[in-house]
Amino acid sequence: MKKLLLFFFTVLGLQYVNAQINILERAKERAKWRAEQKVNQKVDQSVDKVMDPALDPKKKNKNSKDSTKNNSGVNGNDEGGGSGSKNGKPSLETYSKFDFVPGEKVIAFEDFTKDNIGDFPDKWNTNGSGEIVTVNKAQGRYLMTKKDVVMYPEWVNNLPDNFTLEFDLMTTDKFSYYSGFFVVGATTNTEVGKNFRAFARFGDGRIENGGGFEIAFHPENAGGQQGLTSAYSSKNMQEVLKNEADQNQLMVPEKPFCHISIWRQKGRVRVYMNDKKVWDLPKLVADGLKLSSIYFRNDGANNENDAFYLGNIRVAVGAPDTRNKLITEGKFVTRGILFDVNSDKIKPESYGAIKDIANVLQENADVKVKIIGHTDSDGDDAKNLELSKKRAEAVRQFLIKEFGINAGRMTTDGKGESLPADSNNTPEGKANNRRVEFIKQ
Repeated sequence: MKKLLLFFFTVLGLQYVNAQINILERAKERAKWRAEQKVNQKVDQSVDKVMDPALDPKKKNKNSKDSTKNNSGVNGNDEGGGSGSKNGKPSLETYSKFDFVPGEKVIAFEDFTKDNIGDFPDKWNTNGSGEIVTVNKAQGRYLMTKKDVVMYPEWVNNLPDNFTLEFDLMTTDKFSYYSGFFVVGATTNTEVGKNFRAFARFGDGRIENGGGFEIAFHPENAGGQQGLTSAYSSKNMQEVLKNEADQNQLMVPEKPFCHISIWRQKGRVRVYMNDKKVWDLPKLVADGLKLSSIYFRNDGANNENDAFYLGNIRVAVGAPDTRNKLITEGKFVTRGILFDVNSDKIKPESYGAIKDIANVLQENADVKVKIIGHTDSDGDDAKNLELSKKRAEAVRQFLIKEFGINAGRMTTDGKGESLPADSNNTPEGKANNRRVEFIKQ
């Protein structure tokens, strides 16, 4: 019996030593990589300042505003999300260089309002566990996951060459540096659920099933390390691109809210975290690759309390053609101008969409427009009508103050829920009905 106990504790001891060695080796590799990365970053910064003086932080952009303001809410639809400045969300002004423009038509929208708290969402599939929760840092509902898990919306199965994907991502406070990444992927596979293992943390499904791309995010840890992002793509069982980079102060556990925006234009993929463009990869997607499905993965928690929270997912298709549609066709419609819940306060991530229309108005100084707001059918008819008018006026005021568009060139109106562009019976339909129109006068 004594020999058996001695053998048992010897094995446990060896396992513990091996685990510690693995941790130390990983830490050494990471430290070496970070040192190299910091040197490269300093070299890049020096080159940038020589090649483009506009990148010098000492030279301020005349159009930019004070980026220290912090008074905006969490992304969400008119009725289901949004919160105040205490959540750490940047103000609209901090997005002054944000050039992301959402696709024209929403094909998938998920805010989990149709599912019960505590359940895994009904129209999703997974190989692990997760549950819909509410949190004290943001309004709305979020899908919380802790352990190794792959999950995906089953109804997204046909992605075009041009699409945008947006979602909100949060973490628990003091997220461990050794807990895994949160990953979003796009794949040629139309049925991820038939082989979840292949799309898991060490799976090879993204290669064996034709290919695709993944973008991974890891927050800054409590010890002060920078956050990390990585990009990966493949085609025909061959790796196309793999890269990883430090991203400072983009997703901090103490202020964990982050709005992720991904813009695919054929081979090019741009990735934004809040107002910062963290990737712009012109050849991430291999030529001829037909992407079909999106999936999300939590690579696992080192600390049992670590968790990721996913919410307000929005997939839209079609590259906006603002100038042609407004100048030639006389009408431009955007679903990319978003507002706080039951409010006319414009969300920061709307900056790119508004800047797009402002550029057209600046280039065509003789053009006058009517700005018309529209809502979905949730809530009181009269209040929706009033809200749509206020939102149209808010856009007008922003174009005047931020871009110097002459006030006399713009009038406003609101139609509330009276002219739906899509069904109000689905989340996607409601998202398409929440829109702003610009009519050439």
